[in-house]
Amino acid sequence: MAEQNISRKDAMIFNQRVAQMSKALWKAVEKDWQQWIKPYDLNINEHHILWISYHMEGATISDIAKFGVMHVSTAFNFSKKLEQRELLYFSKKNDDRRNTYVTVTDEGKNLLIEMNANYHNEDYSILKGSLPIRDIYGKFPEFLEVMSVLRNIYGDDFMDIFEKGFQNIEKTYEDSNDYLQKSKIES
Repeated sequence: MAEQNISRKDAMIFNQRVAQMSKALWKAVEKDWQQWIKPYDLNINEHHILWISYHMEGATISDIAKFGVMHVSTAFNFSKKLEQRELLYFSKKNDDRRNTYVTVTDEGKNLLIEMNANYHNEDYSILKGSLPIRDIYGKFPEFLEVMSVLRNIYGDDFMDIFEKGFQNIEKTYEDSNDYLQKSKIES
């Protein structure tokens, strides 16, 4: 194995560098994310579960936990809170009674559309921190190496769901803009 050729010092420095960068990046992401969702009385786990459920269309609690990188009990408990708010509903399939499936209600979909429509990008530190790179290179930073590491840790199915989610975001954003435009015309 290749890792046998890595010194303990190099391994420790690499792991600590990744840990420190990840923690600093997460702190900024967390602050930005909380700022965005605060008016909707959601916490990060609830928003993430709602978002995942919407984009995965009929995901199981296990799917949500895996893609949301959270424990199954966390996914279940926060999903229950969203169900109580009538943003999600649970179901079982006749041919699969073991798994609990989660579906976003119309009220949940409308909340996500509203949140996307009210997203104000000028207030977020991650975006602000990335703009100089976009100004120089004409695009935002790419994450190919980080995505490769995640693929090696979590597997191809995680990355497939990851990519599908972002494809759905693009479609949802276009759909919500169409919806908002129609609403303005009808008013």
